[in-house]
Amino acid sequence: MFDPVQLRSFLAVAQTGGFTRAAQRLGLRQSTVSQHVRRLETAADRRLFLRDTHSVQLTSEGEAMLGFARTILEAHEQALGYFAQTQVRGRVRFGASEDFAHTELPQILRSFRRSNPQVDLELTVGLSAVLYEQLTDGRLDLVLGKRPPGGSQGQLVWQDKLVWIGAEDFRTDPAEPLPLIVYPPPSFTRVRALEVCERDGRPWRIACTSTSLSGVRAAALAGLGVVPHARSLIPSGLRMLPDQPGLPNLGTTEFALTTGRTTARGPARVLAQAVLADAFRLQRAPERAQP
Repeated sequence: MFDPVQLRSFLAVAQTGGFTRAAQRLGLRQSTVSQHVRRLETAADRRLFLRDTHSVQLTSEGEAMLGFARTILEAHEQALGYFAQTQVRGRVRFGASEDFAHTELPQILRSFRRSNPQVDLELTVGLSAVLYEQLTDGRLDLVLGKRPPGGSQGQLVWQDKLVWIGAEDFRTDPAEPLPLIVYPPPSFTRVRALEVCERDGRPWRIACTSTSLSGVRAAALAGLGVVPHARSLIPSGLRMLPDQPGLPNLGTTEFALTTGRTTARGPARVLAQAVLADAFRLQRAPERAQP
């Protein structure tokens, strides 16, 4: 039997890309997380990570364990929720980035509502930067959104690579300005896309601006241009464009869970715990995000 505590540490390392970040996310010491992973490797009698001074990579056995860990922890959380008796009351105003509009977030929130029927949940979906402004202004209690790599805001959920995506048959033309499909300011991915194009001297033009993921996806499916997007959350029907000429490197981004200064307790804290417990469901495996 695999220990859920060890599995949670294993998933945190896989999602954040390192033992230090995983420890920060879980509120544990790095040595404790390392111990959990070692014990899990002993229980599985397999090596799950390849480690060096610069990176941590899953082995083929680690990739297999990733799927098993998600299934085991999901069943574990469902059992806990079924038998738990909650006394939490009140209201929580939750903001979630557009990136999660078509992920498992609705199911996570449904489970939270079943386990906490006396909590009034208000959901706002929007751009991360706008949600953070609303959090600062006291209009939201909790935000799940993007932040720059290495940012100190909130609790790290996972780190992801930013990639260019587009329609299956889309091809870039290095001789023409790069057509961009982006969210409006102050979108983090929009800013990053413009920065890397300017850095690399790559001419660009805005082919489409949309406030919703549905609009961005529709424009990309129509072949209007390319989209800067998190690799693990690629919308259906679109694909990465790794071999296209003239596409600058977008680097990485991070997803974090942030509470307001005055709302770190009660329903907001319980919802934050529920989101972190089910973070592995929010992050689609990259191999499943490809057509």
